[in-house]
Amino acid sequence: MHDMSTHAVQHHAPPTSFIRKHVFSLDHKVIGKQYYALALIAALAGMGLSWLMRIHLGWTNAAIPGLQLLSKNGAPGGVMTPEYYLQLMTMHGTIMVFFVLTTAPFAAFGNFFLPIQVGAEDMPFPHFNMMSFWVTFVAFVVLMASFFVGDGPTLGGWTQYAPLNAVGAVAGPGQGLGVVLWATSIALFCVGQLLGALNFIPTTLDLRVKGMSLMRLPLSAWAWFITSCMGLTAFAVLMPACILVILDHVAGTSFFVPSNTVINDQLLPHSGGSTLLWQHLFWFFGHPEVYIAIVPGIGIVSHILVTNMRRPMLSHRVLIYSMGALAVLSYMVYGHHMFVSGMNPISSLAFSFPTLVITIPSTIVVLIWVFSLYGSKLRINSASLFALGFISMFVSGGVSGFFLAQPSIDIMLHATYFVVGHFHMVMGVAAMFGIFGGTYFWFPKMAGRMMNETLGKIHFWLSFVGTYCIFMPFHYLGMAGNVRRYSTFVDDFLQPLIPLHRFITVAALLTGAAQLIFVYNLIHSRFWGKLAPDNPWDATSLEWSTATPPPFDNFGGQHPVVYHDPYQYGVQSSTGDYVMQASPEQVKTEHEEK
Repeated sequence: MHDMSTHAVQHHAPPTSFIRKHVFSLDHKVIGKQYYALALIAALAGMGLSWLMRIHLGWTNAAIPGLQLLSKNGAPGGVMTPEYYLQLMTMHGTIMVFFVLTTAPFAAFGNFFLPIQVGAEDMPFPHFNMMSFWVTFVAFVVLMASFFVGDGPTLGGWTQYAPLNAVGAVAGPGQGLGVVLWATSIALFCVGQLLGALNFIPTTLDLRVKGMSLMRLPLSAWAWFITSCMGLTAFAVLMPACILVILDHVAGTSFFVPSNTVINDQLLPHSGGSTLLWQHLFWFFGHPEVYIAIVPGIGIVSHILVTNMRRPMLSHRVLIYSMGALAVLSYMVYGHHMFVSGMNPISSLAFSFPTLVITIPSTIVVLIWVFSLYGSKLRINSASLFALGFISMFVSGGVSGFFLAQPSIDIMLHATYFVVGHFHMVMGVAAMFGIFGGTYFWFPKMAGRMMNETLGKIHFWLSFVGTYCIFMPFHYLGMAGNVRRYSTFVDDFLQPLIPLHRFITVAALLTGAAQLIFVYNLIHSRFWGKLAPDNPWDATSLEWSTATPPPFDNFGGQHPVVYHDPYQYGVQSSTGDYVMQASPEQVKTEHEEK
C-alpha cells in the first residue's frame, strides 16, 4: 500500500485575528460550519416561502398580513397575484435545491469531516476552499436581491425553461432583471461547487494517512467523493448554460429563442435559437443533481446506521459500488424529463430503459440496509430515527418514480402534483432527513456539546408524520389532473380538490412549525448543551479518535495510522464491542476485509 501520510501536511499557520479565524478562514472545519449556517438560513427562507404558497393555495383570496411589504405589485393588500405566486415558487425551488439540499449534506458536512475521516490536516487547496464558500454566499445574496429590485424575482420555475428565460420583461414580471440575477446567482453557485470538487477529490485520493486504503474509507467519505465527481461534471455544464442565458438578455444573442417567436402579441427580434438546447443542458445537470443531493444522504445514513446497530454493514463494497452506479447512470437518464418535448419515441425508449435500470442499484442499497438492520439491536436515538426516516422517504418516493419512468404514464402525469410529490419525497424530504440525522450525529464533534434527545425525537415524529400528510396526497392530486403551477382552482374539475389542498396547507404549517423545535434545539445546545465526550457514540472512524471539538490541525500534531476497516463492531476488545480504526489492538473478526 502506498504511504500517503507524507502528503498530509499543514498548508497554513493557525489564524490569530477574528477575521482570519471566523470570517475568511482557511480551516476546513470553520468553512464547513459556514456552509451549514448558510444552508440553515436558506432553509428557513425556503420554508417561509412554502408557507406563503400553501396559504394561497388553500385560501386563494385570503390576505396575508404584511405580504404587501415584500411586494406591493405582487400582493396588493396582502392578496397574492398569480404572477407573484409563480415568483415565490421559483425562489422556493431554487433556494432549496441549490442552497440547502446541495450545500448542507455535501459542502457543510463534507468540508468538516472528509479531511478528518481520511486522516488529513486540511484540504489540499485551502484558499480554493475559502473561495468556494464566499462565492456561494455571494450567489445567495444575488438571488435574494431579486426580491428588492425591478419587478421582483423570476417566475420561470427553478428549471427556467426557454424561451421564457431569455426573452426579457415581455414574458412577465421578473423575466428581465430577475432572470439575469437568477442566472448570475446559479453561475456563481456552480463556480463555488467546482472549487469545492477540486478540493474533495484530491483530499480523498492523495491525503489518506498510512493504512487508509480506499476500501477502508467510511461510507460517508465515499459518498462525498462520488458526489464531488458528479459535481465536477454536472455544474460544469450548467454554468455555461446560465452564461448563455445572460448573453441572450444583455448581448443580443439568441441561443434559446427561435425565429418568429411571438409572446404576448409581440414578435421577438430573435432568430436561430433552440428551446430544446436549454432543456438538454439543464437536465444533463438536473438529474445528476438529484443524486448530488441524495448520495451524501446515503453515505451519512449508512454511517449512522452501522454505528447504532453495532455491527458492520452487510456488504461495504457492494454499497460503494451501488453509489457509484447511481452516479454513472444519473447521466444516462436525464431525457426522461423531456418525454413531452416532442422527442422521437425511440429516444423516449432509450431514456426510459436506463431510468428503470437505475432502480437496481437503488434497490440494492435499500436491501443492504434492511438485511443489515434485521436482527440487530439498533440504538434508538434522534440520529438513527432520522436515518430510518430517510429510508422510508427514499423508498416511498422511489416507487412513484418507477411509474414516471414509463413514457406512456409520464405523458399523462407530467407537470402535475404527482411529479411534485415524487421529487419532494425522494430528493427533498429524504435529503433533509439525512441532514437532520447528520446534525444530531455529528453535532457533538462540531460544537463540543450534546443536543437534547427528547426534543430531537419529538422533532422526528412530527416531521415524519407531517411530511407524509403533505406529500402523499400530492400523488392523488396529480392523478386527478391538478397541474403543479396553478395558483388558483377555477376549473370545475379542480373544485373538489380544494379541501385536500387545505388539509395539506394545515399539515405544512404544522410540520414547518416543528422545524422550529430543531432550530431551538440547535441554538440552545450550542451554548447550553451538555458537554460532549470525544466519542459519545462509541464509534470507530477517525473523526471520533480526535479531540472534541477537533484542534486546528485535526489530530494535535500527530498523524494517525489506520489498522482496521471503518466499522469494526461486534468484536471483543479493551474498549468494549468495537475497535477504532486508529487502534493498533489486534482482534479477530469475520468482517475484516482484506
